[in-house]
Amino acid sequence: MHPAFSVVFLTTLIGTGQGLFLALFSAQAYTELNLLPSMSDTNFFGIGSVLALIFLVAGLIASVFHLGHPERAWRAASMWRTSWLSREVIALPFMMLMIFIYGVIHLFGLDGIIYSDSVGNHFSYSLIVSGSLAMIASFVLFICTGMIYACIKFLQEWATPLTVINYALFGTASGFTMAAAFSTFYNAPEMTKFFSLWAVVLTVVVLFTRAATLYRNSRIKYKSSMKSALGVRHNKIQQKAMGMQGGSYNTREYFHGKTAKFLKSIKYIFMLLVFPVPVILLLAGFGSADSFLLVVAFVVQFVGLIFERWFFFAQANHPQNLYYQTV
Repeated sequence: MHPAFSVVFLTTLIGTGQGLFLALFSAQAYTELNLLPSMSDTNFFGIGSVLALIFLVAGLIASVFHLGHPERAWRAASMWRTSWLSREVIALPFMMLMIFIYGVIHLFGLDGIIYSDSVGNHFSYSLIVSGSLAMIASFVLFICTGMIYACIKFLQEWATPLTVINYALFGTASGFTMAAAFSTFYNAPEMTKFFSLWAVVLTVVVLFTRAATLYRNSRIKYKSSMKSALGVRHNKIQQKAMGMQGGSYNTREYFHGKTAKFLKSIKYIFMLLVFPVPVILLLAGFGSADSFLLVVAFVVQFVGLIFERWFFFAQANHPQNLYYQTV
């Protein structure tokens, strides 16, 4: 397939925004259960929510460039009964609304305690109400986004549960890496350590799931063939031309136009930038709460995710390319 950069940035930016909020939500839950020390700066979760919303809004802006008629975008939600895209369109603004409310509660000191016990554990309104709803919506959004591609059976590279798993893990890993870098500006070493170690764990886990996807895709036995593409049952078929002298919509939109060597180089780049380099930087940075190293870890991983998402779209081999393979 031809990777549209608008969709590449849409999925990576929104995934990071989701992951960053999940990191904040997890940290607040840990603090309220006394598993982490409370933040001295009460604006930490509020500013973090604003940052998550910035990533989400940036992803929405990127999506506009992929629409032929942006003014009709609202119609995308009308097919929610059958379309994963429609469900995504519904889940995203709901999640953003809940994150906005979560952030407002923290920024303006509107939080309160719903429940507390004798040992000091407690649960706040922001965690149980807006936070929990935003957390659920975030996971629903990961599922919807992944299923947009995983449900397309004739694109066999995408038609696997690993597509959904990778989308969720990549977004969560990059969000926790962002949270680790963000927390260093609040002089909270325990929080930085919490985010960094979870970022490392998530990055290692998604390394295995993404490697499993690459291995699976390298062994695919395609259901379509030149015979089925042309509707000819002859045993010896050799295509000389595709019936036109120049390119068309089919040749532009369903094939990336790059060589196999170029595609392979992109795979090596993202495997390096997404996994080993950020892990090394995270492990080196969290001990000293080094802002520079953790910020670089996030930037490197995010750039790697852009390469990974480009590769994800480019690797999908549309069956129509069997016919339009020769110009």
